[in-house]
Amino acid sequence: MLRHVVQTARSLNPQKICIVYGHGGDQVRAAFEEESLAWAKQDPQHGTGHAVMQALPEIGTTGVTLILYGDVPLITKGTLAALVGPAAAGKLAWLTQRVANPAGLGRVLRDVAGKVRAIVEEKDATPEQRQVSEINTGFLACPTAKLAAWLPRLTNNNAQGEYYLTDILAMAVAENIAVDTPHPAHGWEVVGVNSKDQLAQLERDYQRELARRLMTDGVMLADPARIDVRGQLTCESDVAIDINCVFEGKVHLSSGAKVGANCILRDCTVGANTEILPYTFVDGGSIGEGARIGPYARIRPGTVLGNDVHIGNFVEVKASEFGQGSKANHLSYIGDSTVGKSVNIGAGTITCNYDGANKHRTVIEDSVHIGSDVQLVAPVTIGKGADIAAGTTVWKDVAPGGLTLN
Repeated sequence: MLRHVVQTARSLNPQKICIVYGHGGDQVRAAFEEESLAWAKQDPQHGTGHAVMQALPEIGTTGVTLILYGDVPLITKGTLAALVGPAAAGKLAWLTQRVANPAGLGRVLRDVAGKVRAIVEEKDATPEQRQVSEINTGFLACPTAKLAAWLPRLTNNNAQGEYYLTDILAMAVAENIAVDTPHPAHGWEVVGVNSKDQLAQLERDYQRELARRLMTDGVMLADPARIDVRGQLTCESDVAIDINCVFEGKVHLSSGAKVGANCILRDCTVGANTEILPYTFVDGGSIGEGARIGPYARIRPGTVLGNDVHIGNFVEVKASEFGQGSKANHLSYIGDSTVGKSVNIGAGTITCNYDGANKHRTVIEDSVHIGSDVQLVAPVTIGKGADIAAGTTVWKDVAPGGLTLN
């Protein structure tokens, strides 16, 4: 969840990102070791205002400070930009939302003219104030100099005994600082996660939004409720995706590509008019145009398949290249191999690429025909236009155009 928040924050090109952490924070820091982040420990934990106090030495006193939450992962760049703009003009910008059931949430209090006067937490609110439907989301942006001046003035004279960040709003009002209260574009942007159940519900909201965007861009989804995008999926025109497909890492589907039911695609590119048939797992690599992969095929990392390649049912390809028009249609394993153009690999063929200590390369040149149940013991080269008879074990190079059988 925190990584979602950090990535969104980075999209705004900030000068610095500071994460305030507490219980279990060492594990959080360890997950971000490779990223340039500032860290501030809150121990003990005395409320949101106290948390931001810990970050003051890291954020300084100039520019604008934007406050986000690690357990509210789906906030969008557009909504945050609506906060940063007013803050850059010297205002206090506070994200609020009107909800049907505000129970448990801080209420936004306005005067008769509609101007914001304060935010009151529910435990400190009067019965009348609890009828207010406009709630505090917690997201805000303000000039850092103002924040640095307000935070030391916070007190913990409330039902929780905590230092509420929301109290700075009343301070801004007292100083006649203009307060903007934009709303999120979507309700799910400001939903926090406190349980596995809430996490699952928010994930469904997220997937529905991704599906909506894909369909708006012209992607045909057989059922928008049955797609899982767990990374970054980009699609060109006329792409079709069947049910229960999972996309992980960075996946790109070119124009006219079709993905059958129950496929998993991870960190790969799929060429124009290529069809991935049901129950296929593509894990890395690239697939050219007009190819046909599956059903029940497995493409492993380091694989590059050219245009018009056919990889059929129960075929596994690992760290190999296939030239244009080559085929391995049934029950085969091709690993650490270079396969030329217009090659046909028969059912049950395997490349024996591992000798127990090292991996070796198999080279199959253009227009080779390999019969069923063949073993190619690497390192070995099959010359251009050669024929390998069914049931043959090949352990030495084959000359171009020859026939090999045993």
